Amino acid sequence: MSPQINENILTEIFVETDDLYKAYLCWCGRHGFTNLFCAKRHPKLSPSEVVTIIVAYHLSGYKCFEYYYHHCILGTFLHDFPDAPCYKRFISYIIRALPLLLVLAVSKCRQSVHSSYYFIDSKKLEVCHLRREKSHKVFEGIARKGKGSTGWFFGLKLHLVINHLGQIVSFVVTPANVADNNPDVLRHLLKGLSGKCGGDKGYLTTLFEQFYQQGLHLLVRPKKNMKPLAALKSDVVFLKHRPLIESVNDILATVCDVEHSRHRNPFHGLANIYAALIAYQYLPSKPHLFIPATVNYLHQAA
Repeated sequence: MSPQINENILTEIFVETDDLYKAYLCWCGRHGFTNLFCAKRHPKLSPSEVVTIIVAYHLSGYKCFEYYYHHCILGTFLHDFPDAPCYKRFISYIIRALPLLLVLAVSKCRQSVHSSYYFIDSKKLEVCHLRREKSHKVFEGIARKGKGSTGWFFGLKLHLVINHLGQIVSFVVTPANVADNNPDVLRHLLKGLSGKCGGDKGYLTTLFEQFYQQGLHLLVRPKKNMKPLAALKSDVVFLKHRPLIESVNDILATVCDVEHSRHRNPFHGLANIYAALIAYQYLPSKPHLFIPATVNYLHQAA
């Protein structure tokens, strides 16, 4: 058994996913929508079990899903998934589980503490080497060429907002050519937030006043060719802790395996991203920032 995953975490993921799936079915019934999991051939494995298996992979420490499925699901945890099909059959279930993965990822974000202290950043998700961008077919029409702090790349962008406890509060997946300070992206990421949010110089935007009226003070370092902006000493100190979100991005890449270039289907790629975000939220310890001013608030929220 892998030390990173046990039956307790499997049960926790399944119970939360299954409760959410039942609520989703009720919502579809009330609004007259078709259940996206409907199919002519109903598998014995429920959508909640499929999502549990996918999310648990990102907590298992394995870097090959096929090896993980054969060794863990069809081996160590077979008594928990007695109806688990062969690997090729299970792969066909992932597309149908994609909506539930997205809903669960959003639900986990909404469960995060709104602490009034946030950080915003984006992470590049390469789908292939830059030299093969013109011959790449899997994400054709979706992936784009973009530039990050480490240079040009071809793929997608994962935009994140975290609180000072390291919990993901909001996320958006876009093509790589979408700028960090894109107004639509910023409005979606920062909707409903209030307090302070720190970002790098890529988040200089004309929406500062709009967010300020919302109750959110967006703090951004000025570019080298700009005049120094007037700022409180506490805001300057707060911005120095912005690398916290870079630590979160590093954990998503190294521990939760949010990025790899072995996808053979764009839907599987999105499922991998959503599952990695969900898995990160289940980690028992996350990089965090101690802010004494929020201790009383956190005790009240708990």
